[in-house]
Amino acid sequence: MSIRLYNTLTRTKEPLRPIEEGHVKLYVCGITSYDYCHIGHARSALVFDMVVRYLRHRGYRVTFVRNFTDIDDKIINRARELDIDSASLALRFINEFHRDMDALGTVRPDVEPKATEHVPEMIALIKQLVDRGLAYPANGDVYFRVERFADYGRLSGRGLEDMQAGARVAVDEKKEHPMDFVLWKGAKPGEPKWPSPWGEGRPGWHIECSAMSHKYLGETFDIHGGGKDLVFPHHENEIAQSCGATGKPFANVWMHHGFVTIKDEKMSKSLGNFLTIRDVLKQYDAEVLRLFIFFTHYRNPLDFNETALQDARSGLERMYECLAQVTALPAGDADAAGSIPAKDRQSLEELQTRFHRAMDNDFNTAQALGHLFDAVKTLNKVLRLLPETPAAADVEFLHGVVTVFRDLAGVLGLVQRDPAVVVAENRAREVAALTLDEAEIQQLIDKRDQARSSRDWKTSDEIRDYLLTHRIVLKDSPEGTSWEVKK
Repeated sequence: MSIRLYNTLTRTKEPLRPIEEGHVKLYVCGITSYDYCHIGHARSALVFDMVVRYLRHRGYRVTFVRNFTDIDDKIINRARELDIDSASLALRFINEFHRDMDALGTVRPDVEPKATEHVPEMIALIKQLVDRGLAYPANGDVYFRVERFADYGRLSGRGLEDMQAGARVAVDEKKEHPMDFVLWKGAKPGEPKWPSPWGEGRPGWHIECSAMSHKYLGETFDIHGGGKDLVFPHHENEIAQSCGATGKPFANVWMHHGFVTIKDEKMSKSLGNFLTIRDVLKQYDAEVLRLFIFFTHYRNPLDFNETALQDARSGLERMYECLAQVTALPAGDADAAGSIPAKDRQSLEELQTRFHRAMDNDFNTAQALGHLFDAVKTLNKVLRLLPETPAAADVEFLHGVVTVFRDLAGVLGLVQRDPAVVVAENRAREVAALTLDEAEIQQLIDKRDQARSSRDWKTSDEIRDYLLTHRIVLKDSPEGTSWEVKK
């Protein structure tokens, strides 16, 4: 089965057919660098991190480009508030963005172009549009003529009349049509500016992505990605100005991820209901955040809540605990017959096929994770059934399953650490949070063992219940009594 992607432009799932065989060219709209990144930015970064990892996992060469908007009204206004120059502010938050991405463990793009470093390319593209009659200068500004681009509105599925009726468009006498959008802004006092054929000024927001994607990926490339909030006007305008300038298709596939919400309201800086990436990572490991995000298909809304994050933490712990147990199995008896049930063996052998089938279907991470957790359940069952000295062939098989499991989970950036180390750290953290120390717990277990030997079940039950009030769960077995911390 080939990889199929949902294309916002055609509203259908389509087979991935790279223009250059075996080589996928991907452009993703990056941040406007004026503040710390929130969880909405984390979702975008992790979604396309997953896309790049999976495509490479499946054997594709990927050229991944993600830009920085480092000149914009928001940057200029914030710099004024802080009484610093806009270039310094933008660079500061680009560096902070990289710290956040490194903390999340994302793959760095192959190219991370900055808008301010590509102004000549933007001017050249605007000039093409003016020469073709698709753009016009007006008192130092340059605007795109939306009425002259027949496909305007195709991506968002809205016509010009609908857009105009539903938008709050300020009256601008310089525009020929209210929906015309700016390509070049004439210079204003105190703002950064560059020379151009239309006078000093700076580029509009939309033109930068067209110019930078053309430079690094060509006039037509495979996939353009971003959040659903960018469909209109940003991506709609990118298509108009790119196709208008070149007369060629722009991006063949448009991928858009859903919003992150808090109590069903979109998370955004303007609403003041956002959590920064670094705030969340103070409480939760980056892999927990990844698991939380990938439990939901990338195109669906994702509601941020503590319960879901706690569930993700527990799920990740189950993965690590299972893999640690398998990894710790003894070498096994070379002469012993295998004891893994045929049905369970087959299920584990088919893990990679099922995982690929889910991911090939428009990167269905929720379903792919379901297959990984099914494998954990099966592995735990097999571990319970293994004899004290298992067959060497069974141990070798299970170690192979762990290798495949970690390779597949790695597509989502999960279980990348040594399972034994993670389990030990989790245990130490849980024990440190207890109101009883380990010596006290062991003394009570010894006292309970004596009571059980004397058939004093009342005392035995009382000790067990007392320990449970301190979150200590006892597990009796022929080898003795062990304990763990209740989650």
